[in-house]
Amino acid sequence: MTSFWSWYIILIVLGVTFGTAALLYFVHRIDTGDIKKGESMGHSFDGIEELNNPLPKWWHIMFWITIVYSLAYLALYPGLGSYPGLLGWTSTGQWETEMQKADDTYGPIYEKMAATPINELADNQEALKMGQRLFANNCTVCHGSDARGARGYPNLTDQDWLYGSTPARIKQSIMTGRSGFMPALGEALGDKQTVTELAHYVRSLNGYQTDTHAAENGKKTFKVFCTSCHGTDAKGNQFIGAPDLTDGVWLYGGSQKIIENTIAKGRSGSMPAHKELLGEEKVHILAAYIYSFAKKPL
Repeated sequence: MTSFWSWYIILIVLGVTFGTAALLYFVHRIDTGDIKKGESMGHSFDGIEELNNPLPKWWHIMFWITIVYSLAYLALYPGLGSYPGLLGWTSTGQWETEMQKADDTYGPIYEKMAATPINELADNQEALKMGQRLFANNCTVCHGSDARGARGYPNLTDQDWLYGSTPARIKQSIMTGRSGFMPALGEALGDKQTVTELAHYVRSLNGYQTDTHAAENGKKTFKVFCTSCHGTDAKGNQFIGAPDLTDGVWLYGGSQKIIENTIAKGRSGSMPAHKELLGEEKVHILAAYIYSFAKKPL
């Protein structure tokens, strides 16, 4: 934060605080003369008459308490621009303290579970409960609370795994992340008709009713442009994350229009690495939870 914005915030905060105090002080000192409490002040507008009804004393005291409390808070904690406060409190420091406390409490449990193979841990109900909480805190934004994903985000319960469903592959995916990329082929294919024919062929691999002639032409194009990633049988390659195009599972949708768009414009997706965020022990437990989907389809 620059010094300008720091002073800008300080002036506003202190201006409002002391301005409120000044208003409270001067209002309390207003002299109503001989007008007794509850009597008219001689002002009226639109049928509304002002009476001499000052704030109750306890209410007045309460306002002063809030002002004093505000000043004390601003002295002890951040609130005045870049001033750190006398206690040196920060939200980051608070978070780190809470995380350290949690690690001290649960660290031995994580360590014990991390020594157990993932395939065995996937049958441990206590580990699965911990994995479920880790999943809820770190994975549901993309994969959903039920792990069934969304368009562009893989369903983890359908037995279709881009990079493989072995314990080692799942753990690696969580630890180091994944980056998927399919190049745009629109310009390379030359015209929309070729893109359309290729899409017909891809859909025919899944039993969809398509234009037979177009699919045959698309097959020839597939052999030239697509087999290096998806294989000659179109069943994909888990080592590079190339999807199986024959199993009826579509990350972005399987309609003719969507497939044409995918071929022409390409796709890209990224899963962030969680090694630094969670640590290997927590990743191990999370991997066991996700592996339980591979073992036991939901």
